[in-house]
Order: sequence, then C-alpha cells, then structure tokens
Amino acid sequence: MSNLPDEAFRDTIGTIDEGGNRKFIFPKKPSGKLYEYRKIVSYILLAILIANPFIKVNGNQFMMFNVMERRFNIFGFPFWPQDFYLFVISMLVGIVFIILFTVVFGRIFCGWICPQTIFLEMVFRRIEYWIDGDRGAQSRLARQEWNAEKIRKRLIKWTIFFLISFGIANIFLAYLVGSDQLFLMVEQGPIEQASNFIALLIFTGVFYFVFVWFREQVCIIACPYGRLQGVLLDDKSINVAYDFVRGEKEAGRAKFNKKEERATTGKGDCIDCHQCVHVCPMGIDIRNGTQLECTNCTACIDECDTIMESVGLPKGLIRYASEDEIVKKAPFKFTARMKGYSAVLFILLSVFVGMLFLRTDVQAVVLRLPGQLFQHKGDMISNVYTYKIVNKTMKDYQDIHFELIDQKGNINNVGKQHFKVLKEGISQGTLFIEIDKVLLESDKTKVKIGVYNGTELLETTTTNFLGPRSFN
Repeated sequence: MSNLPDEAFRDTIGTIDEGGNRKFIFPKKPSGKLYEYRKIVSYILLAILIANPFIKVNGNQFMMFNVMERRFNIFGFPFWPQDFYLFVISMLVGIVFIILFTVVFGRIFCGWICPQTIFLEMVFRRIEYWIDGDRGAQSRLARQEWNAEKIRKRLIKWTIFFLISFGIANIFLAYLVGSDQLFLMVEQGPIEQASNFIALLIFTGVFYFVFVWFREQVCIIACPYGRLQGVLLDDKSINVAYDFVRGEKEAGRAKFNKKEERATTGKGDCIDCHQCVHVCPMGIDIRNGTQLECTNCTACIDECDTIMESVGLPKGLIRYASEDEIVKKAPFKFTARMKGYSAVLFILLSVFVGMLFLRTDVQAVVLRLPGQLFQHKGDMISNVYTYKIVNKTMKDYQDIHFELIDQKGNINNVGKQHFKVLKEGISQGTLFIEIDKVLLESDKTKVKIGVYNGTELLETTTTNFLGPRSFN
C-alpha cells in the first residue's frame, strides 16, 4: 500500500501551528557538493553587495538608489529624475528576466542569489550552528529552562546578530544616501546627521527583527516573488523535485532493510528517513511536490544523495528536474511561453541599450516664457525663454554658452554670456533669441540651440520661435 501523504499539507504552512502561532524551524546543518557551491556563490555575492556602494567609477558611486533625491547610479552611470524613463525600463528588464528565469529554472533565484536567503543561511544560521549546535541541540535549547547556559548563549548570539544587523544597515544606508554621506555621518556624529542616524537605527531594528525572529516568513508571507511562483511554474519548469515515480513505485515508501531486495518487493527507493525534511530551512517535505515555501536551496538534494549513497541506491531521487521529465521522461524543451518571454526581454533590452546611447551627460531644456509674445527690435524679432541645464557628470563645466544651429540670429543670455555649471549641478536662467524677420518663413519656426563648453558641443535642444505672419 502506498505511503503517499494526504492533501492536508496544501492548506497549511509548516511554520504555523494549528492555533495560528509561530512554529520555529530548527533545520539540520546542510552539507554536500551543492552546499559547497552555494557557499562560494554566496560569499562572492556578499563581497559584491558590500563593496558596491564604496566603489566609484569616474567619481560616481558604482551603485546608489537615492530615492529621496531621485538620483540613481547603476554600474557607475548616474541617472537623474530626467532619466527616470531609463530607470523604469531597466526595472522592467530585470522583472522580465526574473520571470523568464523562473519559468525555466523555478525559484532558484531565492535559494542561491536572494540577499535575504544568503544573509540568513550563510551568515546568521552558520553563527547559530556555532553557538547553539545542530538541529537537535537547538531544539533542546529552545525547550530548556532559562538557566545560566541558555542566558549566556542567547546573549552572545543576540549581541552578534545585532552587530551584524547594524553593519548591514550601514551598507543599506550607503546604497540609499551615498557612501560619502555615510562617511560624513561618521565624521560629524549622530547629532549633526540626526535624520540619517535615525534611519540607520530603524534599518538596524528591521534587519534584526527579520533575521532573529521573522526569518523564512519573509519568503512565505512578505515576498511578492514567492507568490508569483505558483503562476509562472508549469510541468516543464526545472525545479528541485522529488522523483515520486522512482521513490514510491507500487508499494510506496518503506524503511530500509539490508536483507531484502527493494526491486523484488515493489518498494520505492525512498526509505522514509525524513532527512530531506529535517534539513529543509523552510520546514517542508519536498516529497509532497512543488510548494510555495520551497526556495530551491538544494539542501534536500545533498542530504538525499548522501543517504542514497550510504544504502547503496542510485543518487538523484531528489534532483533538479521538471515534472514532465519525472513522469514522461521527456527532455527539457524551450516552450512557446519561454520564447515569448525571451522576445519581450530582447525588445526591452534593445530599447534600453538604444536609449542609453542617446542619453547625454548634459541635458538642456529651453522653453518660451509663458504668456509672452514676440517683440520687434528694428528688423529683428525677439523671443524670451527660460532654460535649465543639468550636469549629470562629476566634472565642472567652466565655459557654458548657447549658439543657434542651422539658423542665423543671436542669443543673449540675461547675465553672463559664458557661465559655469558645476558637477552634478543645475543652472537656470533667462535668455533672448533674436532673428531677422526676413528669415522667418511662418509665424512659428523651430530653432535648434547648441549648448557648448568652449568649442565642445555638449547638447542640442529645440524650441519654437514665434514671429509675425509670413512676410512673403
């Protein structure tokens, strides 16, 4: 008789008990080939995450997301509010890529790349194993009375966790306000930088709460990407999957018995040791099929392979596979849905790259002053304009001036004709454009204006020039 579980698990979460209270998970310390690969990937990503806000390219922070000032740096390229459309497209590219990646490879992003998982499993959880011990020791410690040993271990662990949370909060703040501002806060002290210091304390509290108490609940409850998994996955998506065809067979699971041949008894290769359940950081049983909580961390694969090897059965009872591969032995196929997402991703990438090439380091906007008509100045017609020049670079421009392109006439700036625009600065003002009336072919002429730094053309912009009805 088959030992397949009933369907009750689909209506419950492993981290919540019947009374609706939090049920803490004490996973077994993972080990194995894939776990070693995960450690390498995780520590490389951690190094990149920590270094990013402190690396500068051409004076620009490598990565910065200053939401308050609407300034973003991505790979050293600065994006201003005027470039917001580029930021939106880059986010769309990222979303479509993650969707495509999920359709093909399942939720592997969560288990291998997500910062929440990396910090929890490769930093906080490893410290917990070091202080509290493995699964059994942690479970016993949780039930233990508050004696000297428990108080000592809890104080050591919570203090270390707080210090790490404080460090993560500093890095997070460097992404938001910039590393220069973070160093300035350290130099000037919390009183002078009260707003940033309060933000730092709030972030510290949030990270401490997440990694000490909330933990895997972030992936189950708070993360929207986890909810997308149920919509995006299908029978052809590659996931961490239990081969139930091989594991159950006709007679279902059964404990291992050295004296019997499982092939002749009809029993499946799963020996029901529950090691895949004990090692799971989300507290699920992978043998129940694809579940919302599964992050594809591969801990169950390593553990199952170790057990299979120890009892002389083939590895791969739990492995990366699609449901079609397990049931139908069908090889991976790039489906029409995958091709559709790939096409959308290619189009968005093409648009994004094209817009990057069209983007300039200096942006100029020249607009006619609202409510003002043209003026006669002898044979010349004059219009008044306001201008704004945004310098997106980390260098000062010392000799900015305007010239008409493809049109004879004069541009007179109110104030100095040549002026400065400092790095990451904005210059605004008023100017007059004068054109001989005989050169105007209609009452509205489009003129092109060049913004120069000395003899170097930085940017061109167009505006409308109003004049009398055609003289011709």
